Amino acid sequence: MQPLDYCRRKAAESKSSFLSGFKFLPDAKRDAMTVLYAFCRELDDVVDDCAERHVAQATLDWWRSDLEKVFGSRMPEHPVNQALKQTVAQFALPHGELSELIDGMQMDLDQARYQTFDELKLYCRRAAGVVGCLIARILGFSNPKTLAYADKTGLALQLTNIIRDVGEDARNGRIYLPLEDLQRFGVNEADVLRYKTSPGFAGMMAFQIRRARETYREALALLPSEDKKAQKAGLVMAAVYYALLGEIERDGGSNVLQYKIALPPPRKKRIALKTWLFGFNP
Repeated sequence: MQPLDYCRRKAAESKSSFLSGFKFLPDAKRDAMTVLYAFCRELDDVVDDCAERHVAQATLDWWRSDLEKVFGSRMPEHPVNQALKQTVAQFALPHGELSELIDGMQMDLDQARYQTFDELKLYCRRAAGVVGCLIARILGFSNPKTLAYADKTGLALQLTNIIRDVGEDARNGRIYLPLEDLQRFGVNEADVLRYKTSPGFAGMMAFQIRRARETYREALALLPSEDKKAQKAGLVMAAVYYALLGEIERDGGSNVLQYKIALPPPRKKRIALKTWLFGFNP
């Protein structure tokens, strides 16, 4: 199997909203997005699938060393990194941003709580903000301020993921919601880990949803007008996640402890087409 074929299979298996807007892209950019997604997915799997921490740490260390080969003269060992080597050269993707993604996974290994929203934002930067910047580079831009938009969009998407996954993360002993927010709304960590809802928890989730919604608006305000057309595929992805956030709110934010909300594929396709034709207005 060729490296790009491996990446395509990895992406197809995920059925992720990440890929919603990329079907409209030219082949070279769509392939680059697929490779980037496969890289992100492989790193996520290190943390999600390794039951032993020392195994996960060794695997992350291996990914760091193989990423070095992407930017050196030797051929990487992993097929995703082999495909990434070509993508990096074609789109001038920085080593530092790709390395930050591994730093984000390292944070997942090292901590399961975030005291403040500022602490959480650092994690979001490494887990998603840099992905936004890498996507912006692949799509192309003329104004460097577009990178600030991309970083903020990554934050909005990651906040949406965190809201959606509260129950799933609790089952894995993790709480990504800032502890300062739990304290503000009178929610105990133990109650979250026992999937116990309360008026305080419902109020806290309503606050999380409002903050995420405002982050989408702040991100869009940062996008220079001259780059809106080039960044359209990223806006499609943002629109799909924004719709997911709205669905969580309509269902009742406190229900995230019990089950995980997802948009059906036909609805994602409708949102993607609508956004491609008419834009994104959160």
